[in-house]
Amino acid sequence: MIQFISTYKEHYKALFRLGLPLVIGQLGIIILGFADTIMVGHHSTIELAAASFVNNLFTLAIIFSTGFSYGLTPIVGSLFGKEDSCGAGQALKNSLAANLLVALMLTVVMFVVYLNIHRFGQPEELLPLIRPYYLVLLASLFFVLVFNAFKQFADGITDTRTSMWILLWGNAFHIVLNYLLIYGILGLPEMGLLGAGVSTLIARIVMPIAFAFLFFRSKRYIPYLNGFKLNGFSKELFRRLNALGWPLAFQMGMETASFTFSTIMVGWLGSIALASHQVMLTVSSLCFMVYYGMGAAIAVRVSNFKGKNDIVNVRRSAYAGFHIILLMAVISAGSIFLLRNHLGPIFTDSEEVNAMVITLIFPFLLYQFGDGAQIAFANALRGIADVKPMMYIAFISYFLISLPAGYFFGFTLDWGVKGVWMAFPFGLTSAGIMFYLRFRKRTLA
Repeated sequence: MIQFISTYKEHYKALFRLGLPLVIGQLGIIILGFADTIMVGHHSTIELAAASFVNNLFTLAIIFSTGFSYGLTPIVGSLFGKEDSCGAGQALKNSLAANLLVALMLTVVMFVVYLNIHRFGQPEELLPLIRPYYLVLLASLFFVLVFNAFKQFADGITDTRTSMWILLWGNAFHIVLNYLLIYGILGLPEMGLLGAGVSTLIARIVMPIAFAFLFFRSKRYIPYLNGFKLNGFSKELFRRLNALGWPLAFQMGMETASFTFSTIMVGWLGSIALASHQVMLTVSSLCFMVYYGMGAAIAVRVSNFKGKNDIVNVRRSAYAGFHIILLMAVISAGSIFLLRNHLGPIFTDSEEVNAMVITLIFPFLLYQFGDGAQIAFANALRGIADVKPMMYIAFISYFLISLPAGYFFGFTLDWGVKGVWMAFPFGLTSAGIMFYLRFRKRTLA
């Protein structure tokens, strides 16, 4: 045991130093999600159901785009390990160009979805709320991708504090604006769900502007700014960004799609089921985002050691990160289990929704280990730039296992929303095991 601790001690400390700002930044996003859901839910249960449907569609688009931007981290992390600051600055310039093209593509795709929103089988009473909210969120996609490019660059050079502070201040601003626009405070019109969308758009515009200002003005970034300004676009860098970014986008997109398509299935069960699903997804995202903050630290540490060709510490960084995420999972799952009877009332006054939320706690607890494993080893694979197999693993886990299981449990066995949720442990645990086996194979000494 002493030998085990001494082997990983330095990695634990380094991951905590690097990962804590990322976790805090992710918690800021979660607090925003909680505030959104609480404010909208207490304004109207039907608005909460509409928000659930739209937010899950856009979560798919945003996670897909975030996955693409993650292609920058192993490139910048490796260059940082080699102390090539000019190359890292050039990589950011290429990443911004690539992300803008992806933003254009996603905007077109999501607009086509909007034109067919009535074909998704959602309750008719939700459509007048869904449509305007959807369009406002659509306008914010461009700014999400610009922010992603700057954030992944900063993470890759181990500057995780800058994105943490921007996220925290941006989300605090967002929450205040949410309250003012949803309820019509200080003479502003009471906009309800649409007000939540407008505040989201404004916050997403402000954050990338703040990051760009710091990049071009801060002394911290001068060595990288020189590379950004002096080096032109590189076909090789652009090719590498796309080669890494697209598999990551599809891997993360397929995971999120399993939740998004599950939301569509839950919508077939009615507004109460959809509202309870949204409450539990918001709670679940708390754990996911905290784990993913540490997962991002794993990717950075692994990519730094990969740049130095230090495979022993590549493995140790990944395993140390997995140990930390497991500890987080035990604490998070235990806390939510103890609070299970109090979760629903935080978000809504509906007794029906509250009762249904309690039934979803058991499947939620079942998939925490699998979720932690797939996050740890997916990020470890990202750190060593072994990303193509991740697409196939994600397809098997989420499309061939999770989604069919969700339909079977939810509708064939008639378990309802609880049955849909019972599929998640199967998909996430399968992914975690396969990502681990792939990482182990690729890093054998």
